[in-house]
Amino acid sequence: MSDPQHRLALHLLGPLRIWHEGRELAVGPPKQRAVLALLAGHRGTVVSREQIVDALWGAAAPASAANAVHTYVAGLRRILEPERGSRESGAFIVSRAGGYELRLPAEAVDSLTFVRRYEEARALASAGRATAAFERFASALGLWRGEALSGIPGPYAALERARLREMRFSATEGWIAGLIAAGRHEAAVVACSEAIAQEPLHERLRHLHMLALARSGRQAHAIQAYDDARRHLREELGIDPGPELRDLHERILAGDIAIDTPPPVASPPGKPPATSGKRNPFPGTPESSLNQLPATARVFVGRESELQLGRQGLARQNSPRDSTAAILTVDGPAGVGKTAFALELAHECAREFPDGQLYVDLRTTDDDGPRSPCDALGRLLQGLGVERDRLPHDLEGRIALYRGLMHGRRMLLLLDDADHAGQLRPLVPSGPSAVIVTSRRLQRGLVAREGARRIGLRPLDPRAAADLFVALVGSERCAGQREAVELLAEYCGRLPLGIRIAVGTMAANPYLSPGELAERYADPRTRLDQLSVEDDGASSVRRALAASYLALGEEEARFFRALGAAGAGAGSGAAAIGAGAIGTGAIGAAAASAFTGGDPAAACRRLEALADVGLLERSGSDTYRFNELVAIYAAERAAAERVTAADQTGARPTQLLTPIRSDGFQGLCRPEALARR
Repeated sequence: MSDPQHRLALHLLGPLRIWHEGRELAVGPPKQRAVLALLAGHRGTVVSREQIVDALWGAAAPASAANAVHTYVAGLRRILEPERGSRESGAFIVSRAGGYELRLPAEAVDSLTFVRRYEEARALASAGRATAAFERFASALGLWRGEALSGIPGPYAALERARLREMRFSATEGWIAGLIAAGRHEAAVVACSEAIAQEPLHERLRHLHMLALARSGRQAHAIQAYDDARRHLREELGIDPGPELRDLHERILAGDIAIDTPPPVASPPGKPPATSGKRNPFPGTPESSLNQLPATARVFVGRESELQLGRQGLARQNSPRDSTAAILTVDGPAGVGKTAFALELAHECAREFPDGQLYVDLRTTDDDGPRSPCDALGRLLQGLGVERDRLPHDLEGRIALYRGLMHGRRMLLLLDDADHAGQLRPLVPSGPSAVIVTSRRLQRGLVAREGARRIGLRPLDPRAAADLFVALVGSERCAGQREAVELLAEYCGRLPLGIRIAVGTMAANPYLSPGELAERYADPRTRLDQLSVEDDGASSVRRALAASYLALGEEEARFFRALGAAGAGAGSGAAAIGAGAIGTGAIGAAAASAFTGGDPAAACRRLEALADVGLLERSGSDTYRFNELVAIYAAERAAAERVTAADQTGARPTQLLTPIRSDGFQGLCRPEALARR
């Protein structure tokens, strides 16, 4: 008997339909259909229950979402395998650790077949095999039966629908270019007219339409088509046609179209698209001027391995198999240098994105709160040349306009100081662009759903931290004081922010030596006071840490204060917080549960939550530790808010952790906090 998986066919390029051995099956209610679409889009891989909940409900998931997912999966199994016993392993939907996997050949899902044929067609076009590419584009487009995932609810379906729609129009453009190259100009005119009716903002379709009209001897109609395009762009977007369209218009007026060819279908893998030297998709802006990236730091030291990972992450956009923008997330604790790192990487790779570089500060850690997706899109659209009074007022309108303008463009976006995936997803374009995201929060959602690559920054290694100080202060002033410089870098937590503040202190007092400054920083009770610049909130380690702390939930904040009050982190350097290290100022899972009412699972969740926002460092699979400056800050918060471990649990902290010592670091808590113990 043949493999049952090969007798199943699933159609997503239109209303969702499924056949088993030639017989169509009723899939069930809309959200059950959404689960099947998600599993089909990720066939052969495990989709976690959390991913399914996120895909179906997003941030509005009800308390019963997990149970509903179980019900939908059970319903799909009954439909696909009605004779399967309740305890038997399924042939199609297989339970895996924490999720489910759809076991189905790629050719059984029409959307996956379309993507494969589309990518093959682009590769053929890049190789100069125009006839083969034309046939492959036609084969890919022949799979469509309407709007992809029509009627399927949920955030995942909306994003996948938009992604497939963009690929469909890209394939249509490639197919029309093939018609023109083959001399089938009238057929190309008809195809362009139909496509423009659905996507009137795609300038490449307008270009092909004008070219097909001119090649078929209809120059007057081609000029009229340009006038229609210009009027539509001005009315809808407040912009003029781009230089490629204007150049074609001028050549048609001059009667010089014999040597013109359709725009290329795709760029050769690993190379930027060919340009005429005048190419610029943004009216009135020289190509070299569309660079909104702030300047890099004057001195940048270390991070070579992370930069290499970043180059590799951004290089994903060169592959013809990537149809959505490559995403690189950069996370880490306050003051670790995320923005400086991202700018260093972005400027280094800018030449790979000839259509420009855009920058938006999402302001998550600002006092005014994070920038909304609608506001951020407004900033991006203005960077793309849309006048402020022409911006759509609603989020959906801005998303549609943004995707239209970004279509086919090769741009680099830097989204700085992000909050969560819901803020970011509307800002991520499709196509050959790439996105760098910086955030204090680990962006698990982007990694899970969008396949983002993650770079987690940690404090500089001791040598790089000392080298940064020397490079900023000057080698002459640090001559013969390497040991003092290294100690000073440790007192700064090896955080670039702390080191730069210390350098500012040195610059203000030309008689101060690194050793003397290290003596000032030696007392942890006053160290955060020293690591700040008066009247400059952006240059304060305490304020940077406060932004992360204030973003915590109530339970996580109380847990953080309890660790600070109990002295977690006391000892030489950054003390470990993990199993089996209680005697050296460490806390294990059992001890941490004393701060969560005796619930080890809750303690683990809160340790993980603190690590996700950079208030703890991961030092092993189940091991965490404080950076010394964060430990000092935690003790301060505990003292300021009069919360100790004994306040929560009735247990004396000395029963759980090594007491804060009076030697070495002189105790990480302030004296008034110790008195209340």
